Amino acid sequence: MKYQIVIGLEVHLQLKTKTKAFCGCTTDFGKEPNSNVCPVCLGFPGSLPVYNKEALNYAIKAALALGAQVQEHTKFDRKNYFYPDLPKNYQISQYDLPLSRNGFLNITAEGKSKRIGITRVHLEEDAGKLIHETEASLVDFNRAGIPLLEIVSEPDLNSSQEAFDYLTSLKSIIEYLDISDCDMEKGSLRCDANISLRPRGSKELGVKAELKNMNSFKGVKDALNFEALRQAGLLESGQAMEQETRLWDAQKNMTVSMRTKEGAKDYRYFPDPDLTVFIIGQEMISGINDSLPELPAQKLRRFVKEYSLSEYDAGILVSSKKDAEFSEDCLKKYPGKDKKNMANWLIGPLLSEANARNLDLHQLGINIDELISLIGFVQRQELSHLSAKSVLTQMLDSGKSAQAIIKEKNLLQVSDTQELDRIISGVIGENQKSVNDLKNGKTNALMFLVGQVMKKSSGKANPKIVQELIKRRIDNA
Repeated sequence: MKYQIVIGLEVHLQLKTKTKAFCGCTTDFGKEPNSNVCPVCLGFPGSLPVYNKEALNYAIKAALALGAQVQEHTKFDRKNYFYPDLPKNYQISQYDLPLSRNGFLNITAEGKSKRIGITRVHLEEDAGKLIHETEASLVDFNRAGIPLLEIVSEPDLNSSQEAFDYLTSLKSIIEYLDISDCDMEKGSLRCDANISLRPRGSKELGVKAELKNMNSFKGVKDALNFEALRQAGLLESGQAMEQETRLWDAQKNMTVSMRTKEGAKDYRYFPDPDLTVFIIGQEMISGINDSLPELPAQKLRRFVKEYSLSEYDAGILVSSKKDAEFSEDCLKKYPGKDKKNMANWLIGPLLSEANARNLDLHQLGINIDELISLIGFVQRQELSHLSAKSVLTQMLDSGKSAQAIIKEKNLLQVSDTQELDRIISGVIGENQKSVNDLKNGKTNALMFLVGQVMKKSSGKANPKIVQELIKRRIDNA
């Protein structure tokens, strides 16, 4: 509590264009190493880059969705450094005239909305990929030249949870825009984090460390937690902090030093002489802005208004674009104006099944009409909620209808009062102590007796009717 954590994130997104940023090579993932290459992306002398228009359109979409100001004039620069996976020995990126500036993204922190500033959204090209083996390191240039979008936040995040929520919200927006598959396992989404500590109340930023090699949002969160504790320990012991780049080792659950951090001057940026300055007209910006889809925050507000859901429930349903589409289909088909029951099933039993199967909601493949049929059995008190969840599992496993499974397993609740009275008589006769306790006002005894009836009926008795019958029986005794 003595220190405030200050975090800024740099997110790199591979745009899902069919071809690379400056050449016609395909961006298909998983091809033979060094098969998706040409003189341009390999940096052969005399080859000239031509920028991918679709990548520019995608980048403007992202900038506008994040509330950023798209610049009328933008240019590409050469960021010079030597590394084996960089065939040209420079990366085409943007320095002083980025595509856009001054955006924002709202997250919920401690129950309140918090605005996280976005410094810039700019374009660049990806590097190749190093493959480390026992006796050598190999390089695959298939990834070199794929269009990248870099989204740089302000240092407005103050906890690992806020960073996690920011990344989750950002990913959701990008998925809604359909400009990247955001697959961290394929490297389509990568994140670097800058973290420093400062005494609470201080306005001056502390010495930062840049964290790399985090391949999941949980990894980002774990790395930030470790680094915050490491830096606090150094500050408490009076040791000097050094600005550096550190790697996250998920196996050892710790960060390790990689190198002393370079500054912009170390990269010797200069304008790329092969690429002219781009002039982005207002007409182009307006056209792209008009084409933006309904974004997560807008869909959340609409779900709350149209389906009378809580913000919490709506937030779960709209976090993924495809899950939101599936959920809305379910809500629209569900009969009546009260959609809360369907929402409860979506964020309860269905989401639980999806998590258990490592799937998203929409990937469960359940027929919506059959889901509504199953819920109807519960609504009519013909099936207990517990039995209904079991039926749902069997529906997903077998593809059978709810009605077929209920009939096959003989799961319908017993609501016939004569049959229930017979079972209750037996339970009362066997549990006189609990009956006396109930007469003396001990309400727990009622639930015990109901439980005994449920047990004797193999879980088929309607618990609501059983309660009423037992209370009536005791009151009239």
